[in-house]
Amino acid sequence: MSFIAPHYHKAKQHSIIRFLKRDRYWIKTPGWLKKLYPGCIWDMPKEEKILYLSFDDGPHPTITPFVLNELSKYQASASFFCIGDNVLKHPATFELLKQSGHTIGNHTQQHINGWKSSDKYYIENIIKANESIQSTLFRPPYGRIKKSQIKLLKQEMPDMKIIMWNILAGDWDAEIAPEICFERMKNKIKSGDIIVFHDSEKAAPRMQVALPQLLAHFSTMGYQFKKIKD
Repeated sequence: MSFIAPHYHKAKQHSIIRFLKRDRYWIKTPGWLKKLYPGCIWDMPKEEKILYLSFDDGPHPTITPFVLNELSKYQASASFFCIGDNVLKHPATFELLKQSGHTIGNHTQQHINGWKSSDKYYIENIIKANESIQSTLFRPPYGRIKKSQIKLLKQEMPDMKIIMWNILAGDWDAEIAPEICFERMKNKIKSGDIIVFHDSEKAAPRMQVALPQLLAHFSTMGYQFKKIKD
């Protein structure tokens, strides 16, 4: 089993100790973890002041347009890793996303967990999603993917790049107050970082506060925001 996951510990739903109920994840991905999976892309070149924003779990009919509007204020490009089922549910939003010029990536058809899926089913789910998404970029939901699935994916879809991250916003975590979501990651962000937000209902209360703060702060510092090219 792989260790790559934003939620690397999840306690039982009815745990007595509240602390153990929370997801455990690194805001900044440790270097040793990246070395375990060299076939995945964790960050980008660091020579220039460039950040790579990414958004998982969309498209969503109201939240995705909010993200697009915020990005447009700063002429920022980003990458959107879409769930195939959401693409089918919200075709107009997906078309808006395509027309915006941002990169679109594959996030499986039903947001499935690779640790809990057979290799065959997992790859079939990615292939199914790509019928509508049509991308050479893939991000595993939860970051949970087995090494055997990585190997099989490269065999079945040799052009597919597995995109991970260097910074997790933690915007899905309801335990985080919206006003501190950005503050938690601000001083950890460096040039070349791939940053993960979510354009989903669960993440929206925090993402809709943290994203504008991040864009304003790092634009003032002279950073550009670029997409990951497929």
